[in-house]
Amino acid sequence: MQIPLYQVDAFSDRAFAGNPAAICPLDEWLSDDLMQSIATENNLSETAFFVPQNGGFKLRWFTPATEVDLCGHATLASAWVIFSHLAPGANEARFHTKSGELVVTREDNGLLAMDFPARRPGPCDVHPNLLPALARTPETVLAARDYLVVYSTEDEVREIAPNMEKLADTDRFAVIVTAPGRDCDFVSRFFAPAKGVPEDPVTGSSHCTLIPYWAERLHKNKLHARQVSKRGGELWCDFLSDRVRIAGRAVEFLRGRIFV
Repeated sequence: MQIPLYQVDAFSDRAFAGNPAAICPLDEWLSDDLMQSIATENNLSETAFFVPQNGGFKLRWFTPATEVDLCGHATLASAWVIFSHLAPGANEARFHTKSGELVVTREDNGLLAMDFPARRPGPCDVHPNLLPALARTPETVLAARDYLVVYSTEDEVREIAPNMEKLADTDRFAVIVTAPGRDCDFVSRFFAPAKGVPEDPVTGSSHCTLIPYWAERLHKNKLHARQVSKRGGELWCDFLSDRVRIAGRAVEFLRGRIFV
């Protein structure tokens, strides 16, 4: 069996930056075990698989360790593959997912804009391993699906070197750290070591939580964000009450075939 494979750097306009995702368009589903094995072999933070369904596509995402319920950069990368190779005349890609219907539109300025659910953070009990793992005292800790750990400065976020063993032994899917940005509205980083992703380079799903928090804190609905991982990435964001708009660019790194 041969399976098409694209690797796309999302939230970047150049290779070797942003977040790489492996994308596998399918005519019909593979077994769950085979898709997980492919994701493990690819060893990227996400491998996405999609099949045509109901005028759009059914989309699923896998880390090297598990299937997840929402992934932004691999959704952006999947739409890029559709617009660039499968349906070059299209300006909209509609995905049916575990997080509901997600729509990606192609804009005239080259951005791909995703419509995602908002995940407002709120007060939470803090797992005893969280702050020792980060080794820095934050302004506050909130949570939605993930912990949202808020710091005062961009430098604090950039300098965090987590203890991944302790961070993996907490009670949330992942940990977002964030602070006001020097040349943007906010910066962030994202850690999910228990899910096979020690640090994700640029994370669309984390912005489902970041955008509501910063929109309300800064009293503005249009936001410019950077994820300040080693690879780095840039996002343009809108807060739409119960939804968020997350936009970025993408570039193809490779295409090929998987033989199984």
